[in-house]
Amino acid sequence: MSISTAQLDIIRQQINREPHGLMAIAHATDSGVPVVLRMAPMVDDKLFPTLYWLCSKDLHKAISQLETQGLVKQLEQLLQEDEGLMTSYQANQRAYVQARWDNCTPDHKQQLQDRGYTELFNSYGIGGLRDWHQIRCLHMHYAHHLCATNIIGQWLDEHYHLNQLILNN
Repeated sequence: MSISTAQLDIIRQQINREPHGLMAIAHATDSGVPVVLRMAPMVDDKLFPTLYWLCSKDLHKAISQLETQGLVKQLEQLLQEDEGLMTSYQANQRAYVQARWDNCTPDHKQQLQDRGYTELFNSYGIGGLRDWHQIRCLHMHYAHHLCATNIIGQWLDEHYHLNQLILNN
C-alpha cells in the first residue's frame, strides 16, 4: 500500500515529527486515516523494537490510561493463571517474529546478519520483549491485533471496546 501525501501529513501530526523507518501503513480507517504503521527492522542503524507501531492519538491515549491503571500487571497475572491464554500469547510471539522476518527486504536481512542481530531478531517478540511471559506495552499488542492475531489486543477490544475508537475516526 503506497502512502499518500495526505496520509504522510496525518502521520507527522499524529507522532509530532517526521517518521523514520516507515515502510507502509499497516492499518487505516475506512477513510484512509493511518492507525498502525509497518516499520523497518532497523532505524538509524539500530534494531527497531516493533514491526507494527500504533500511531492513532485516540488509541494511544486510551491505552496509556489503561496502562496507568495497572492493566499490564493484571494481564501478566492472567497469563500466569490461564494456560490457554498463555499458549495463545506464546503463539502470537512466534508469529510476530516470523512476520518481522517476512517483512524484511533482502537488504534488511543482510544488515541484520552483518551487524550480528540475527539471534536478537529471532528472540525479540512483540515490542522487543525477550521474556515472552511478560507484557511490555499494550500499544504494541493492540497495533499487532489490528494487523494480525493478538490475544492481548483481542482481550482489550472485548473488555474495553477500543475498536470503537477506530470506527469513530
